[in-house]
Amino acid sequence: MNIPADLKYTRNHEWVRAEADGTITVGITDHAQELLGDLVFVELPDVDVEFAAEQEVAVVESVKAASDVYAPLTGTIVEVNQTAVDTPEVVNQDAYAAWLFKMKPADSGDLGALLDATAYRQVIDAA
Repeated sequence: MNIPADLKYTRNHEWVRAEADGTITVGITDHAQELLGDLVFVELPDVDVEFAAEQEVAVVESVKAASDVYAPLTGTIVEVNQTAVDTPEVVNQDAYAAWLFKMKPADSGDLGALLDATAYRQVIDAA
């Protein structure tokens, strides 16, 4: 299972990368895409909409199930990945390259509360 050490994670299986411009990039983890199977639909939020941490932001659907994607932090959507909407299978091909959305966090200090790779692996192993 691929869990890059340079990313942060949530218990809901989102990965988070802090960017140099103060935004965060968010996607679903490799573990999540494996559980879902072949993705057939991705619905992303509108740009400039604010979400609270752990609020439903997006939906990913596979032939087996639909799953909500949650905001890892409180913040405003600044960009969405249209490629993931147009060709959802890119998430299955490389979950860490096929990001879903970017946010400007209300408080970048909240990033420290997210899981590191070791803690995320423990969440998966406990399930």
